[in-house]
Amino acid sequence: MLSTRINNRFSDAEMQIVRETDLPELLTHLGYQVRQIGRYHTTAEMDSLRIKERRTWFRYSQNIGGDAITFLQQFHGKNFPEAVEYLLNFQGKARDSPVKTMPFEKRDEPPKAFTLPPRNEDDRRVFAYLRKRGIAPQVIRQFMNSGLLYEDAIHHNCVFVGRDSIGQAKYAGLRGTYDRDGKGFRGDVTGSDKNVGFSIPHDPRLDEVRVFEAPIDLMSYLTLHRHTSNALALCGLYEEALKNYLQAHPKIRRIVLCLDADAPGRETTRRLKEEYVEQGYAVTVEEPRSGKDWNEYLQKRRSPERGR
Repeated sequence: MLSTRINNRFSDAEMQIVRETDLPELLTHLGYQVRQIGRYHTTAEMDSLRIKERRTWFRYSQNIGGDAITFLQQFHGKNFPEAVEYLLNFQGKARDSPVKTMPFEKRDEPPKAFTLPPRNEDDRRVFAYLRKRGIAPQVIRQFMNSGLLYEDAIHHNCVFVGRDSIGQAKYAGLRGTYDRDGKGFRGDVTGSDKNVGFSIPHDPRLDEVRVFEAPIDLMSYLTLHRHTSNALALCGLYEEALKNYLQAHPKIRRIVLCLDADAPGRETTRRLKEEYVEQGYAVTVEEPRSGKDWNEYLQKRRSPERGR
């Protein structure tokens, strides 16, 4: 009976208006940093989010999706009538209703300064977590010794540190060390600059860079291959990181795209290849032989000790 009352509260015309909500406009109004990638839109706050045809969304990291109503339900804690009321108001079609909702306020606070999380006295949990993911001990130590990886003291997350061309930390990605079926905590430190991405120390003698989605994929590739070129992780599919890397290292003329073997990864690969070939780069593509990414392939290989 309650469900019927809720469904009857809104007319078909009102529901049509709500379901036609322009999601990039809505998310911008809510304070998200929306950007366009080819035919999709995404946000800096949720880089696995894909908005298609401006009306539907899907977040690949959580395998969920929907329309504007479900977005407000999923990420802003609204029930169905509250979400519909808010969207009607957003569309300029406000109506009298017993449902009382507070309007969302834009995030107009000044951005917080970027600060790396405090380091734990040891990196034991991070080391054990990455070993469980199949990463070779030598590779883990290489990243820790280079100041690119450590364990935070409060939550014991992996901290992947992105440094600019002069070695200054500008970005930090977090990955929980309690990871059930690859669905553990992921996030960025407040104030992180995703234009920097995550890269290994640059070797100026080489004219090639390999490009991955995630730091763990980059580490997985290094585990599988004893020798490799320069390498960059986009920390999602944030393409500006590659653009800035190439600007900082103009001697790079060859790009190997090693993004995930899923729909968003392949679409980004296609677009980046086309873009950088037009700019005169030699661009090739390398996908894992099985699985959707390099870490999944590494674990299927069941040979984590290779590369020691």
